[in-house]
Order: sequence, then structure tokens, then C-alpha cells
Amino acid sequence: MENELIIGNENMLSLVTDNPLGELIKPLSHEILLFDSYVAGTSHIKDESVFENVKSGDKLIMQREPDNRFDENAILVLDAKKRKLGYIPEKDNIVFARLMDAGKYLIAKVDMMEMKGSFRQINISIYLVDF
Repeated sequence: MENELIIGNENMLSLVTDNPLGELIKPLSHEILLFDSYVAGTSHIKDESVFENVKSGDKLIMQREPDNRFDENAILVLDAKKRKLGYIPEKDNIVFARLMDAGKYLIAKVDMMEMKGSFRQINISIYLVDF
């Protein structure tokens, strides 16, 4: 069915913004800078090809991962194709997890990405998308 309702793990706002109706809402939204951080765990990503097309200014998807056995406030950072880049650092994620659990829509934008030896550093800014 074309108009079938599908329940997923994404927040409700992404259901609207990721389809044609979202184009009508975009002019009514604005992004509020909340915090500057980085993507943690990039050295644990097995398929490093995911980093090849990540560049400064790219919007990244933030998705809660409440079943994470190491951190109940875990937030995945994904590229536009929903491929895992890493996580919001545990030291920074509690407030963002609470906002996302309350239905707020957060995104990240790449500020800078560079190699530091064998380590890939991705600096990001985290935004609340307000409507």
C-alpha cells in the first residue's frame, strides 16, 4: 500500500521531514546551535569507506540507541545514507538523549574531518531543529 503507516525507531519528526511534506515545513524551521563536539568511536568502524564522502558542512543523522549495553544514553551518528560513523561521546550525550526521548529533532553538521595518525577526527556541531 502506498499510504501504509509504518512504525519505526526514528522520531516522529523525521517521518514528516524525510518526505515531500517536509519540503513544505522546511521554510518554517530553523536550526539552533546547542553544542560543539566530535564523533566518538570512529576507529571501531570496520568499513572505512563510509568516511570517503563525509565533508565539512554535511548534515548527519542522530539516532537514539537505547538498547546499547554500554551506555543507556547512546546516540548513533549516521551519514545521509544511514551508515554508522560513530557515536556522540558518552560525556556529552545525556542532555541530547533526553531531548530526543522527548521527541525533539536533533541533527549534527560536520565542522571538520581529518586524520591524526591512524585516528580519524570528526568535529561536529549539534543543532536542535525547531518548527
